[in-house]
Amino acid sequence: MANPTYPSLYQINTRVYLTELSQGLGRPATLDDIPDSDLVKIAEKGFDWVWFLSVWKTGEKGRKISLNNPEWREEFQKTLPDLKDQDIGGSGFSIAGYQVHPALGGDAALKRLRKRLSKLGLKLMLDFVPNHMGPDHPWVERHLEFFVSGTEEDLQRSPQNYTKVKAGKKEWIVGYGRDPYFEGWPDTLQLDYSNPAVVEAMIAELRKVSTQCDGVRCDMAMLILPEVFEKTWGRRALSFWPEAISEIRKTLPEFCFMAEVYWDLEWTLQQAGFNYTYDKRLYDRLLDACVRDIRGHLRAEMAFQNKLARFMENHDEPRAASMFSDIAHHQAAAVITYLTPGLRFFHQGQLEGKTKRISPHLVRGPKEPVHKVLQKFYDALLKILNLQEVRDGKWMLLECVPAWEGNSSWDAFVAFGWVGPNPGQKWVVVVNYRPYRSQCYLKLPCPEFAGSDWKLQDLMSKASYERNGYDLQSGGLYLDLDAWGYHVFDMKKIKSKSKNSK
Repeated sequence: MANPTYPSLYQINTRVYLTELSQGLGRPATLDDIPDSDLVKIAEKGFDWVWFLSVWKTGEKGRKISLNNPEWREEFQKTLPDLKDQDIGGSGFSIAGYQVHPALGGDAALKRLRKRLSKLGLKLMLDFVPNHMGPDHPWVERHLEFFVSGTEEDLQRSPQNYTKVKAGKKEWIVGYGRDPYFEGWPDTLQLDYSNPAVVEAMIAELRKVSTQCDGVRCDMAMLILPEVFEKTWGRRALSFWPEAISEIRKTLPEFCFMAEVYWDLEWTLQQAGFNYTYDKRLYDRLLDACVRDIRGHLRAEMAFQNKLARFMENHDEPRAASMFSDIAHHQAAAVITYLTPGLRFFHQGQLEGKTKRISPHLVRGPKEPVHKVLQKFYDALLKILNLQEVRDGKWMLLECVPAWEGNSSWDAFVAFGWVGPNPGQKWVVVVNYRPYRSQCYLKLPCPEFAGSDWKLQDLMSKASYERNGYDLQSGGLYLDLDAWGYHVFDMKKIKSKSKNSK
């Protein structure tokens, strides 16, 4: 398989996808029923990775909580006005065991799916949930000491964070899985990382998962960092990630770890061994449309940026088409997100402009029409992401200056360049990330521009321009773009028409 510097990932909501297939088949679908033609389409779009969300075994105790939680049910009803109990499968993160759910075909079906993906050059990513287990997990019966225990006082003071569970003939008070800023997730039980046996057991679980896929997306990976765990539970956790990742890579050196992470702990987890960490900061700044903050974020060291997973939506976030409701704004944000370095992370439904987020508790999604304009845009963008310049090239942030004295609209621009691994591969990407027309000069720090004329071909449109190299080098590239306008220029040297050229 090819290993580009900057790969692309496509996330599939497995249970919802299989429900759609079931409707066509007239029977429940499993992983074996996924058509080869669907996988071929994903490969042809240039994706390197496919993340199949929620394949692991869940249980009836977890599902019952999902069915009966009024707040959750209200959310489900907004997504599916015709909601039925059968549409609520329970959270895919309330794990009862790291075996593929029997309804999805079990471990054997996953093995066959992975083989089909591999033949197409696609790698398989699956979930790993380190923080908690579902109430149906066998450890609740066999190893209750693996979970954070509480007292009657804890339960009285924080009933949103503790619950009573039965193990054999005894009843115990156990903490819900949670992070320090929100109430606990009532369909989960918190693992106690101050217990060395838990660290050992979870490494064993991860070792098993690693034999079934090529990489894992680790849910809320920062929650088990010792300092975060102590803040949440008042007890010091043992180190997990460096030891676990090192253990897996003893036998699988290319195995990929992607962390869902927030609170500016991305670098911490990268240093622990993660290949990629969520870049929620860029997403938030694109939503806020604060251009200086966006540029500031893109000034980070390349060692950091190269390991960021850039996204505009995923199963946790609202749909991009709903948050970036202005189509032009949506497109401008996508150009910045996916043409900067890191892992390019797309979510099922994003490419078609879907607007309704589907909770990971649901196994059915709403029917929505395809947004033709966004679909065409993403088709063009994915073709660009397939090119060598942005898969293996060198990226650099570029500087914009005022087009004339007193014109402050230059500050609306985000601009950067790509230099491909082969000679002559040069791109310039410019985005006016403001809801008004803006002008600037773009500085191009390449001495080789002088002495030749250049053709600037916009890869996202039919626009094409010719510019004198001396002008580009001395004054810069003049830009005048409409609100949320952008160019993705492929720059090619052409025969000089300038009398000053040498």
